[in-house]
Amino acid sequence: MATALITGASAGIGKTFAQQLAAKGHDLVVVARDEARLADLKSRLESEHGISVEVLPADLTERLDVQDVAARLADPAKPVDMLVNNAGYGLKKGFLDNDIVDEEHMLTILVRTPVVLSHAAAKAMRERGHGAIINVSSMAGFLATGTYAAAKSYLTTFSESLAAELDGTGVTVTALCPGFTRTEFHQRAGITRQQLPDALWLDADKLVSQCLRDVDRGKVISVPGVHYKAAAGLLDVLPRGVARNSAFKSRHRPQAR
Repeated sequence: MATALITGASAGIGKTFAQQLAAKGHDLVVVARDEARLADLKSRLESEHGISVEVLPADLTERLDVQDVAARLADPAKPVDMLVNNAGYGLKKGFLDNDIVDEEHMLTILVRTPVVLSHAAAKAMRERGHGAIINVSSMAGFLATGTYAAAKSYLTTFSESLAAELDGTGVTVTALCPGFTRTEFHQRAGITRQQLPDALWLDADKLVSQCLRDVDRGKVISVPGVHYKAAAGLLDVLPRGVARNSAFKSRHRPQAR
C-alpha cells in the first residue's frame, strides 16, 4: 500500500489532499503544528477508509522539526511514495512594512522547508525507482506582487529543475499553481468571496483531483481552472515588463494561493 506524506495537512488544500488520497487507499503521514486537529483527521480518515494515518506534529519554521520530517521521508524501513509540500501562508502587508523576522519565517516555510523535504524524498524515491513530489506553488508565482509571489516563483522553478534532474528515474515532480481557492488560507488573510468574481474562486476538491490526474500524467506544472490556465498562457507570452508593471499596479489587491 502506498504512503503519502502531506505538510499543512490539518486544513485547506493539504486536508483535501489527505482526504482524497485516503479515499484512494493511501496510508498517510500528516504534518502540521496543530496536533489536536491532526489527531481528529487521523480518527476520521482511518474510520472512513480503513487506512493508517501517522501523526507527525512539526513547526516547519524550526530547523530541527524540519529535519525530523526529512528523516521520516528518508527512512528506508517506512518508505514514502508521495510527498505533498503544502504548508504555507502569506503576509498581509508589503515587504517594507513587515518585520524582517516575519519575512524570514515566511521564506523558511515557502522555500527552505520544501527544498529540504524534497531533497530527502527525492533521494529515497530515486533509490527505489518510483515516487511523486507535489509542491503547492501559486499563480502568484507568475507575477511580481511581493515576497510571497517571489517565493512561489522560486518553488515553481525549483520544481521544474528537480523534475528535469529526475527525468527517467521513475520519480515525478509537479508544481501545483492554484489561484484563489475556497479554504482557510484566504479567510485568514481577510479575503472574502465578495471581493472577487465568483468565477475566480476554485473548489479545493476539484483542484486536488485535477492535480492528482496531472501527477498521473507526469505533468510538471498543474494549473487548475479554465480561467487560470488562460492567464498562465497569457503571462507566458507577455513581455516581462508588461506583466511586472501590471502586477505592481495591483499589488494591494488580494493574492492568489
